[in-house]
Amino acid sequence: MNNKEFMQKFNYHTHTRRCGHADNNMTDEEFVKLFIKKGFTKIAFTDHCPQKERIDFRENMRMEYNEKDDYLHSIKSLKEKYKNKIEIETGFEVEYLPGQEENLFELKNETDKIILGQHFIYDENNELKFLRKQKFTDEDVLKYAEYIKTAIEKNIPDIIAHPDVYLLSRDNYTEVDKKVAHIICSTAEKYEIPIEINLSHPNECIIGRRENIVYPCKEFWKIASEYKKLKVLYGVDAHFEYQIMNYEKAVKTANKHIGQDVINKLHFCNENLEMT
Repeated sequence: MNNKEFMQKFNYHTHTRRCGHADNNMTDEEFVKLFIKKGFTKIAFTDHCPQKERIDFRENMRMEYNEKDDYLHSIKSLKEKYKNKIEIETGFEVEYLPGQEENLFELKNETDKIILGQHFIYDENNELKFLRKQKFTDEDVLKYAEYIKTAIEKNIPDIIAHPDVYLLSRDNYTEVDKKVAHIICSTAEKYEIPIEINLSHPNECIIGRRENIVYPCKEFWKIASEYKKLKVLYGVDAHFEYQIMNYEKAVKTANKHIGQDVINKLHFCNENLEMT
């Protein structure tokens, strides 16, 4: 797809203050108003999911389980209130772990959209090992790919968020990292699950918070462009107002970083997650 004039007007990666690391002063409704102001036609709130049985004990990373009902009620109320201005869906951003399928399907059955944003794996001691915080070995990133592959095969996610985020825990781009990219892309293509170009790092560069973009990773997306039936979309990963207001700049920054030649070979989907 020639993407020079393309500007996606839907976003399925939106957080709220409940996760603990978004703008604590912004209400759910204020997020909706910003998206309307920017001309979006459809959004999904996909905040970091609560865990019925706590596994991730990091502070300020996800809502508490007792906040889930309030979250869903709030989004459904906004869906009704703004139905003539924007389409709003409920959802969660989840991680896959072996043995957690029942909990994940419970969340899926309660919502419209599930995005898989894999932030950790189990290590050899059955302890969580976190992306960004710890370096990942070859075995670790292959396990990361296997978790995503398994989640897709089990029909858990509707979208794969930031599939190239594993590169934050790698010092160099290796043949193993290429293999990980192929595992993710081939599985997503086979099961018709879109993968996301995440705009978090491009947005941070725009406001001067970051000098270098690690993801989206050009090498990953070059591999993705080889898959002719692989669906792609942008994700704002909205935690703050500036990420929505700088949307167009973030898309252009991401495109420039990846390379317009690669972008033009990707196959972007529409708001119904259908190939355009």
